[in-house]
Amino acid sequence: MLQSNCQSIKLMADNSSKENTAMITEDEEEINYRPPAERTLQEIIEADHEDNSLKKYKETLLGQATKEIVVVGDLGNLNKRIFIVKEGIQYRIQINFYVQREIVTGLKYVQRIMRHDVLVEKTSHMVGSYGPKLEIQSFITKPEEMPSGIPARGKYTVKSLFTDDDKNEHLKWEWCFEIRKDWE
Repeated sequence: MLQSNCQSIKLMADNSSKENTAMITEDEEEINYRPPAERTLQEIIEADHEDNSLKKYKETLLGQATKEIVVVGDLGNLNKRIFIVKEGIQYRIQINFYVQREIVTGLKYVQRIMRHDVLVEKTSHMVGSYGPKLEIQSFITKPEEMPSGIPARGKYTVKSLFTDDDKNEHLKWEWCFEIRKDWE
């Protein structure tokens, strides 16, 4: 029975036709509860990697999130690396950034996807307005789907840009990915 003010929870168990009840208050619950250590998705994926049944279970729960690509470092050298992605997967791009010195209004993430120097797709994502902070800011795009089929397979070049309402270019970089039938 859950009381409307959520001050306590009554637990009831049937033990050979004898009713046992226990009252747990919020204070007691907070004292007894020890949350597990926080772990990143990559740490969870890599844990017990030698156990095939656990690996399959994690892939079932996490889906394609078990294939996480993380880039940290110099964006200038990013276009020298090719990211392999599986055709037809759903994906999202997460970008972590800092805002320094001034307020940025109408920050947008724009990407132009090219194949053989021909524009394939141009997308623009409104990120928002941000004031300067010491903490890192984060933006995640909406889920999108990689194209699939033989014609879609191959190498693509992406030109990414952070711009704002005043047409200031805050950050600009290029990167490449290749769509394949499978991850390997």
